[in-house]
Amino acid sequence: MNRPTALVPRHYVAIGGRGPEDVIADARGRVLTGVEDGRILRLDGLADPGEARVEVLAETGGRPLGLELLPDAAVLVCDAERGLLRVDPADGTVRVLADSVAGEPLRFCSNVVALPDGSVCFTVSSRRHPLRHWIGDLVEHTATGRLLRLAPGSATPEVLLEGLQFANGLAPSADGSFLVVAETGSYRLTRYWLTGPHAGRSEPFVENLPGMPDNLWRGTPDGPIRVALAGPRVPPLELLHRASPAVRRTAARLAVHAPFRPTGTIGVLAVDDTGTVVHHLARRRSRFRMVTSVCETGGRLILGSLWERGVAVCEAPAVE
Repeated sequence: MNRPTALVPRHYVAIGGRGPEDVIADARGRVLTGVEDGRILRLDGLADPGEARVEVLAETGGRPLGLELLPDAAVLVCDAERGLLRVDPADGTVRVLADSVAGEPLRFCSNVVALPDGSVCFTVSSRRHPLRHWIGDLVEHTATGRLLRLAPGSATPEVLLEGLQFANGLAPSADGSFLVVAETGSYRLTRYWLTGPHAGRSEPFVENLPGMPDNLWRGTPDGPIRVALAGPRVPPLELLHRASPAVRRTAARLAVHAPFRPTGTIGVLAVDDTGTVVHHLARRRSRFRMVTSVCETGGRLILGSLWERGVAVCEAPAVE
């Protein structure tokens, strides 16, 4: 992987809530996000922090994470507490689309995409640890992440892929033939084939990433898949992953109760449909920490974070 270029935030915009974990842009350049207290927000005017506006669209009653805009302007929401939701921004109505799979409550839903056939695919990061103990799953290396599909008109998701290491961000290929899934716990992107001779199979897409991939975002089919890197590689953690399950479980129990503060190392990648890295942006000693999502609007990158109380606005690379 080529040496990264600088990721330089131009300004920071406070949004009146903590943890804008996922950020997505609509056709008018506005940014949608969900925050810790359950609100879905729409942000406008981010190019000038003095002109920025924050509008509350809905309250999920849980903890919204990944978002996906639908053609009718509704928003799909992965809620870590309530499951897969559909939000109508016009009146704030929240409807549960799925809250269990095979009798097991859906917890820690992470990211979601809508497919042209009307089905919805989404990830579950962990079946063992809830969101508040996310670090426990990364330490224990549980491989209990899943990729699920909800067929049109159904309330029961099917499991497409399991055994994933903290399944996270999700993005489609340009032609819709496969999905790219971020495995945060293994520093890799995985491809799951939807159509063609390999349909139903998975394989590595991009491995040995320079950090932990989180949410993925693709603004247009001809644009790259943007990958937020929530943190750098941690050699002691990689060593721990080779230890016995009992040792990892003990370490995880300690980790969830230990004080946590993210590092100042942040990064954003962009990859194309061949798995080639188009660009790699990075910054050390950043005051904006734990970048869990990125989207582009108006020639700027907008960074979200599970940790911060706002979003960061950066200049997008001039050449993809």
